Amino acid sequence: MLRSDPSALEVASKLRGVTFQDVECGSVDGKGWGLTATRNLTTTDVNTGDVPKLITIPHDLVLNQQTVEEYAKESREFRELYEAVGRQSARRDVLLFLLVQLARGNPDLPSGTRVVSHSWTEYLRFLPEDVLVPTQWSTDERKLLDGTSLKAALTAKLSSLTSEFDFVFDKSCNLPFWYSVLWETEPRRVQDWIMLDAWYRSRCLELPRSGVSMVPYLDMVNHSSKPTAYYDEDSKDEVVLLLRPGTSVAKGEEITISYGTDKPAAEMLFSYGFLEPTEKGGSLVLPFGVDRDDPLARAKLMAFGEPPKVHVSVDRDGVATWECPFAYLSCLNEEDGLEFRLLQDVEGNRELRVFWLEEDVTDRSKDFEAVLRDHAIYALVRLRAVTILQGCLQEELQQLQSQAYYDSLSSDPAVRKYCKVAAAALREIEAGILETVVDAMQKEQAALVADENVVAYFGSMETAESDLVGDEAANEEEDEDFS
Repeated sequence: MLRSDPSALEVASKLRGVTFQDVECGSVDGKGWGLTATRNLTTTDVNTGDVPKLITIPHDLVLNQQTVEEYAKESREFRELYEAVGRQSARRDVLLFLLVQLARGNPDLPSGTRVVSHSWTEYLRFLPEDVLVPTQWSTDERKLLDGTSLKAALTAKLSSLTSEFDFVFDKSCNLPFWYSVLWETEPRRVQDWIMLDAWYRSRCLELPRSGVSMVPYLDMVNHSSKPTAYYDEDSKDEVVLLLRPGTSVAKGEEITISYGTDKPAAEMLFSYGFLEPTEKGGSLVLPFGVDRDDPLARAKLMAFGEPPKVHVSVDRDGVATWECPFAYLSCLNEEDGLEFRLLQDVEGNRELRVFWLEEDVTDRSKDFEAVLRDHAIYALVRLRAVTILQGCLQEELQQLQSQAYYDSLSSDPAVRKYCKVAAAALREIEAGILETVVDAMQKEQAALVADENVVAYFGSMETAESDLVGDEAANEEEDEDFS
């Protein structure tokens, strides 16, 4: 649903120096805002240089960290808030700026608390309050995502957003002017911060020169896996939307851009709030569970330096692959030649170092597969990793296929239909990927078990066990003779 009339958007764009050529913004197929052609458009040869500019947006309307810093120079009040709360990250600075513009639009602000106006103050009223990204779903709606790769990421994101909001609240409450603007007249809520983050994630673009930015009016253009247009920056640093070479768009047809290629379904839903029909294949990322019974588990995690994850994918031909750098380190033990040493330098600083077969491999801890690849033990460690990962993925698949709880939520009238459909689509996509990868791992296991180095290893283990049993039997006979 559009928050403002398209004619109001047209008037606002003209006042800001934005030009539309042969296109217009309006409601498109239930997607909200969209861009359509007002006449038949065609471009055939990129080398001619005759590529029409569909939209031209002045550089001073682009919102990024540089914009925020410039605004802080113009507004003494904002500079006070910026120094107290900002400079955490480019994203956080933009969200703080948007929060101020949101408050700036409040007509009930008392006299003396007016903030310097900005073009984005007016533009915010054209943005939807509900972006449909999962961070804006209700508690029950988010439960539809249990068992998917999105569950852990969503939980972590909401926790992070709450912490960020609490930080802004605590710091700004000590500033009388901003206490009045943000918290006294019309108190801002954590839901406002979540909405601002949803705007940022769903509308940011990577510009060639300006970097990650929000671009008004251009962010009305929807995504397609087969886009008809692309954006760029011209010699004047204006942001322009151009028709793709060799593309034709009929009058009344929607003009689209790409939000990114080969992004996992979970990322599309998480960042943009939608899933598009996909061809066969896809990918997903899951956390890798560490064996807590492993006495070296803590040292391995410290050496690896980041939360371990497993990335699985299936290409359009149905070929499955997996990547989990930590799995190789996880599957090694002291008997294989793995060792951790706490070394101390001349200044007394202590550092954890990783050794394998007496070689210091600390700098290669994140790529232990490369360390092992040329050694006879590689096939054995690969077999261990595949076996462990297959079990983990099988558990994930069983959770996705468990429908009882999901079905009860799907019948709840308080759960929006869109969320039900999106969650069901994500579960189906990820279940299909996991099924294919698990099957491929079973075949890989069979091949690794037959590897000559693995056969030799298990053969030596059997010999060692036989010798041990023989020694025990001999000891028993000696005991009997002695008695």
